[in-house]
Amino acid sequence: MREMTADPSVPAPYESGKPNRRVLVLNRNWQAVNIIGVRRAFGLLWQDHARVVNTFSGDFVPLTADEWLQYSMRPGKPPPDAEYVRTIRSHIILPKILLLREFDRLPVSEVKFCRQTVFERDNYTCQYTGRVCKPKDLTLDHVIPRDRGGRTSWENIVTCARDINSRKANRLPHEVGLRLVRKPQRPRWRPFAVVAAGSDIDEAWVHFLHVEKSAS
Repeated sequence: MREMTADPSVPAPYESGKPNRRVLVLNRNWQAVNIIGVRRAFGLLWQDHARVVNTFSGDFVPLTADEWLQYSMRPGKPPPDAEYVRTIRSHIILPKILLLREFDRLPVSEVKFCRQTVFERDNYTCQYTGRVCKPKDLTLDHVIPRDRGGRTSWENIVTCARDINSRKANRLPHEVGLRLVRKPQRPRWRPFAVVAAGSDIDEAWVHFLHVEKSAS
């Protein structure tokens, strides 16, 4: 167990020397909605807006602030990967996940238009053949070619296998005997996600996160 000592003048525990320590927040339907700092996490916990999801016990049981305090102070060997803050009267294990009591919505965000998000929308599937491919074997295709007035937009760009893209060239799909698997559309929203590359994702979070892998 690694100890972190908090300033006793601060009423709520906070991360001392660990400014980047983060906590995953779930709505009451157990869906990830945010990632916050420890100070904010303890604020939600003390105000009874959230409970701690006990990731150390392996059963993911939600605990109130009082229950979490009792769990943190229980006798015996502490969890091997636990970090904690110390107050004047006690020490408290830093939670990894919080479960909100009331909030039940998912955050809605605009999906950025780029190569990666088009691949994700189309499930890495060539939209002319239905073939699932590795990212390196895929490219983007203008359904209506640009030299025929086609726009670079969600509604005119599809995921396409490289060999099919070479075959189609700057022609319309029907001119080379191709048909779209489905009509391309703009995604309305995406679930809360964390990009794996370069992100510090706690092992306990993977049960609740849609983790995006960078294309290689």
